[in-house]
Amino acid sequence: MNILFTCAGRRNYLINYFKEALNGKGSVVAVDMQLSAPALVDADVAKKVPSIYDKNYISAIEKVITEEKIDAVISLNDLELPILAKNKEQLEKSGARILISSQNVIDICFDKWKSYHFFKENSIKTPLTYINIASAKEALKNNELHFPLVVKPRWGSASISIDIVKSVEELELSYKLQHLKVSRSILGTVSSSDAENCIMIQEKLNGEEYGIDILNNFDGEYYGSFVRKKLGMRSGETDKAISIVNQKYNMVAEKIAKATKHVGNMDCDFFVVDGEVYFLEMNPRFGGGYPFSHEAGVNTPAIYLAWLENESNYDQYNKFRSGLAFSKCDRILQIPKEAIPNHMD
Repeated sequence: MNILFTCAGRRNYLINYFKEALNGKGSVVAVDMQLSAPALVDADVAKKVPSIYDKNYISAIEKVITEEKIDAVISLNDLELPILAKNKEQLEKSGARILISSQNVIDICFDKWKSYHFFKENSIKTPLTYINIASAKEALKNNELHFPLVVKPRWGSASISIDIVKSVEELELSYKLQHLKVSRSILGTVSSSDAENCIMIQEKLNGEEYGIDILNNFDGEYYGSFVRKKLGMRSGETDKAISIVNQKYNMVAEKIAKATKHVGNMDCDFFVVDGEVYFLEMNPRFGGGYPFSHEAGVNTPAIYLAWLENESNYDQYNKFRSGLAFSKCDRILQIPKEAIPNHMD
């Protein structure tokens, strides 16, 4: 059983969790556009591929699948998900299973404006959201919306360019600046499909913040959900958290799982305000908060492997418990000399 991680980046923990689950019965292959990506250091096999927007990207992934006899492919990057979903059928002809949700689900999750409407249509509470500054100003004028507000990209990733504004002047400045930032960032390509409406204005909730992993099997059937209360954030990711078991939260998660029928793990954020649950966004992939679920007892990599091998005893890998708190920390890795371009001897 050989697993390929695309856009591996800094997700070393997933590389190692899958290596542990494989227990020598297969390899973990990781690819990235830079051989110096930290996750490639821990992979059994590391390979360089072009940018996800390169015309040869899909053929490069096909080549890796064939050469390394890959059984399953897992993407770790928001921007890549739509590309893999679009090319899923073609890639699977190479012999690997592409563990990714449908194009429609990827679109709903990646486009935060569509996510907002998805929540509303499924009677799931979510912050008031506006697609342009004129509608937000009108809501402020009518006292339907109040400061502070969140200004953020419609197609966002890793908390890039998120501002908190407390006045109309700040709102106007931030909204204009956000458009410039997005056009110059890695979000520029995906945002070009609707550049005029690529920034959203959202109600800022004042409550307790949570993360949740919602797990479906590969047929899109709900398996379970694993909640963590966030105790600290760093660079847009959960830095400290404690595991929680709460049936109310799980009920909302199950509603999302059954409505999307997403494939595999989905990382979501929600707030609890005055006892009410408000979902903010959905990321149909492993997220930066997954290690907190894993260390609290749910071994999703082992469950993935069991599903891939059609085993029926996957429940043995779910021993999730509440009240377990964890904190992330950095470690330094030596990058192989051959991974550094134009290195000096």
